[in-house]
Amino acid sequence: MIFLKKLTALAIFSALTLSGAMAQTITSKSPHSDAHKQLLANQAKSKDQIRLVEKNTFIDLIDDIEPEPDIYTEGWNSKAVNPFNESDVPDSKLIDVTGYFMPVPGQVTSNYGYRARFGRMHKGIDLAIKSNDTIYAAFDGKVRLTNYEAKGYGNYVIIRHPNGLETVYGHLNKHLVKPDQVVKAGDPIGLGGSTGRSTGPHLHFETRFMGYAINPAAIFDFANHTTHTDQYMFSKKTYTKARNYAPTGNLAKAEKENPYRAADAEKNTYTVRKGDTLSSIARAYGVSATTLRKINNMASSDVIKVGQVLKLK
Repeated sequence: MIFLKKLTALAIFSALTLSGAMAQTITSKSPHSDAHKQLLANQAKSKDQIRLVEKNTFIDLIDDIEPEPDIYTEGWNSKAVNPFNESDVPDSKLIDVTGYFMPVPGQVTSNYGYRARFGRMHKGIDLAIKSNDTIYAAFDGKVRLTNYEAKGYGNYVIIRHPNGLETVYGHLNKHLVKPDQVVKAGDPIGLGGSTGRSTGPHLHFETRFMGYAINPAAIFDFANHTTHTDQYMFSKKTYTKARNYAPTGNLAKAEKENPYRAADAEKNTYTVRKGDTLSSIARAYGVSATTLRKINNMASSDVIKVGQVLKLK
């Protein structure tokens, strides 16, 4: 009888051990699902069962494209376009830009850079569309914010991506997604329009890394509807610069014809060229002719000459 009791106990112990082992070998696609943890706990219930491995080692049963939860921490509930702290932004970061989808097929109509007419930076690129054209997600990700801004973006969508980027889609007629919605690259997210501060239908498209508005032309070759490379190296020193791997068709007409390259907001001086006037230079760099004269200690009767170096700040 004792022998039978021991044999029965051994059989129960072996069964429980096997059950525990089977529970511990279940795997799935991504981490931290409460539902999955509860499933494992239910399979393991027994006073005599060997304790399961630490619960945080189990991964959850959610969709393949659901990005890692830890990228949805800082500023996720913020209503700001830039919710990040400058102190947390690294000087450089290699960003994977494979798995992309062009948000619209239209050509560039206005480039990233300083806009002298408004005296401020244009932190994205404008792409040609017709009203109510479909706008697509550039990468897999999760919608952080949909909002309306009358004096700026109009109706806009912000998506955060597993590669660390956030993309912004402005001047929409309509949102087709909601906050916290998971999207794949190429999913429709809105209908294009001219809402907010806009003079006609176009998509205002931004690519941001931890709040830094990267020049989208550093990542995308808009003329050929592709990316320049599979990886983009973000740097605080170069993030405003485009990469010129694409044909000249990649540039908006206004930039190609602008001899002053007003997009270079860091420029401190300008060398006068043939055909320049003080007023045209002042307009190009977002200052008045009077201010330009004061900066350069010029009288109202002074005339600029070819080769003369003018201070801009």
